[in-house]
Amino acid sequence: MAGPGSTARFVRRPGTPPEALTVVPAGRTKAARAAVLAVVECAARTGRPAEGGELRLTGDIPVGLGMGSSTSDVIATVRAVAGAYGVRLDAGTVSRLAVRAERACDPLMLDDGRPVLFAQRAGRVLEVLGPALPPLVVVGCTLGGGAPVDTLALPTAEADEGDVRAGERLRRMLRRAVATGDARLLGEVATASAWRGQRVLQHPEFDALTGLARRTGAVGVQIAHSGAVAGVLFDPAAPGLRHRVRGCLRALDAYGIPATRTFTTFPTGTTTEEFAPHGPAHRRVDRPARPDTPRRPARLPALRDDEGGLRRRGGTPPASDRSRAAR
Repeated sequence: MAGPGSTARFVRRPGTPPEALTVVPAGRTKAARAAVLAVVECAARTGRPAEGGELRLTGDIPVGLGMGSSTSDVIATVRAVAGAYGVRLDAGTVSRLAVRAERACDPLMLDDGRPVLFAQRAGRVLEVLGPALPPLVVVGCTLGGGAPVDTLALPTAEADEGDVRAGERLRRMLRRAVATGDARLLGEVATASAWRGQRVLQHPEFDALTGLARRTGAVGVQIAHSGAVAGVLFDPAAPGLRHRVRGCLRALDAYGIPATRTFTTFPTGTTTEEFAPHGPAHRRVDRPARPDTPRRPARLPALRDDEGGLRRRGGTPPASDRSRAAR
């Protein structure tokens, strides 16, 4: 999804230790850890002193919804520090630093847009599934009234043999869906994945969401395993697409599920203007920030063209970079 992102600007402060950081806004502890790690890494590569400095972060990704807000902060920070040292870090190094900073990370440092199977706690790609996802139209929404989910407080369970077999079955289906461009098969995989996540997340709107997806002819639903952001997935080649999308938006409204943004997995430049425009997200509530990453209240745009790609800035002090959440 093009649009939401984080911007980090880092200015070195000569003569100070790496831990001597000023972080604005205060409380971005994951980004602060990433900055220290990146300073040490870049100093070792360049032979320059490892120095602290000032890190400024801005962003418009809602927190706690499973949209990769913390990883976006961390990656933007690592790239900004690298820019301040005049180096460019490869995706593997950025991934390694991100995992050390936040224990697990999303694959937002991968720039080529290919769908991958990513080990979030190891920070490495296990498999490149193919060149691109099948074409989809995604009607975004949020569950639980858009309230953040504290993933660290969720119960955890070790995967048993049944989970492993089910996961491998979904992996085979996903490979085939990507290889053949099969939107319906991809929707089946996404829905099965959402159902498994529901055992922990227990969203009260789950049955309503899956039910309205069936009634409107969607191929499935997508729900973040680490939050409340969701999407109803449509095959753009299906007849009556505009009618289906409008019906989905009406159904979401009837169930009190806030619609956020309609976007596509199409190549850059494809527009979603033809699909039903709808009102602003969060008609009733702003999303509060979690204590670890305070932010100004954020709103997701209702409907925009799908731009695609990453937008970067910086390279010399003060350096900055923008890391976008890609889903």
